[in-house]
Amino acid sequence: MINFQPVSNVIGVLLSLLGAIMILLGLIFMLDEQGTVWAFGKSGIITLVFGAILYFVRFGHKKAVHKREGYLIVALAWIAMIVFGALPYYFADVTTGFSDNIFESASGFTTTGATIFENIEILPNSVLLWRSLTQWLGGMGVIVLTVALLPLLGIGGIQLFMAEAPGPTSDKIHPRIQGTAKRLWFIYVGLTTLLTGILYLEGMNPFDAINHGLTTMATGGFSTHNASVANYSPLIQYTLILFMIIAGTNYAMLYFGIKGKFKNVFRNDEFKFYIIVVAVFTILMTAGIIHKTHLDLESAFRAGLFQIVSLITTTGFVTTDYSIISPFVTSLAFLMLFFGASAGSTSGGIKLIRHLVFVKNSLLEFKRLLHPRAIVRVKLNKQLVPGRIMTHILVFLLMYLGVFVLGTIVISTLELDFLSAAGAVATCLGNVGPGIGSVGPVNNFAHVAGLEKIILSFIMILGRLELFTIIILFTPFFWRNN
Repeated sequence: MINFQPVSNVIGVLLSLLGAIMILLGLIFMLDEQGTVWAFGKSGIITLVFGAILYFVRFGHKKAVHKREGYLIVALAWIAMIVFGALPYYFADVTTGFSDNIFESASGFTTTGATIFENIEILPNSVLLWRSLTQWLGGMGVIVLTVALLPLLGIGGIQLFMAEAPGPTSDKIHPRIQGTAKRLWFIYVGLTTLLTGILYLEGMNPFDAINHGLTTMATGGFSTHNASVANYSPLIQYTLILFMIIAGTNYAMLYFGIKGKFKNVFRNDEFKFYIIVVAVFTILMTAGIIHKTHLDLESAFRAGLFQIVSLITTTGFVTTDYSIISPFVTSLAFLMLFFGASAGSTSGGIKLIRHLVFVKNSLLEFKRLLHPRAIVRVKLNKQLVPGRIMTHILVFLLMYLGVFVLGTIVISTLELDFLSAAGAVATCLGNVGPGIGSVGPVNNFAHVAGLEKIILSFIMILGRLELFTIIILFTPFFWRNN
């Protein structure tokens, strides 16, 4: 039987924290933006009250979090954060309807970066900062932060952490799960602060530097300008490229790097595969840009590298409209929507480790055909990949493809043309941001119908929580007592 006490407690804590952040944001902008003070104040009070009710309500005395409770907490927590996170948009009167509020909030917390705003630059600074904060909170995962705080509630956090981060990685940086969560957040906060300072020194104003620091490390992609990162100098673009690569790296590898254990980093198969994929696709993208434009080599290389890194890390920043250069360049960009960077990073998508294991297993299948009696196993980092993980990866890839195909059919049936529907579903499922067609890199989702926005918002959540965490709730096995 599912124990609803920890479910209520944890979601209550999350909403209380979210409400406090809203109120603080309203106070920060009290002096220069009276219109949004009350928007964030009312949103914060409502969220805080609901959070307090959920925390103090009593369903029983047990606080243990098992697998069922872990999955339920994560799923309901993300939905609750998105719903209440939409309140500032509603009270600030910057959107036109319920679906717009939910879509923008979902895009923020899932770090997708797709937007319904046609002119970002007219938005109040408080709203711009709220968009960035939702991505930053969602980047590392609000659940991971809660795991670090769970000992204060007397609740164990291992099942909660695994439900929020179900990717196939076994790297550990601390034997206790709370210690891991705290170290992840220390690294996350430290890198965000470092990037913000560098961007300021390179010429960004303080407000832009803070926003881009938050959304880059979250691999979110919300910008404060309509032209996105194309608005800034080549130096800033190269800096963002570097930090997007860092943000797309497994945080266990970042921890080893900080500790000076570089052998652990460079021996990691996924990290090596990550660098190879970025290099190969950058060469292809650069060649495609040079062939069809009049850009010089450096500009073409920077544009190609930036877009490949932005897409593979699912950040979604844009410096050029790759959809109008050539079909080849557009195809490369669309293909990158199905990659994702490293497991254990803030990026979305399928994740490279799944691609790597799938490719290795596919190649070994030919060897099995020639030697049917031989025992041929897949190895990763010189260790055998367990059969359960292989099954998990194959099922995940099949389900991912199924969601993409079904989502594309549904969205194209409702309104969008097939190309735009495929681009919208792919970018939302991969939590990337820009797609192709009418939702391309210089477009937005303002023209998408309300029902489609709600469906795409759900697809964002599916992608952010890597399918299983949400889909398992719709299975009969989850609700059975045995």
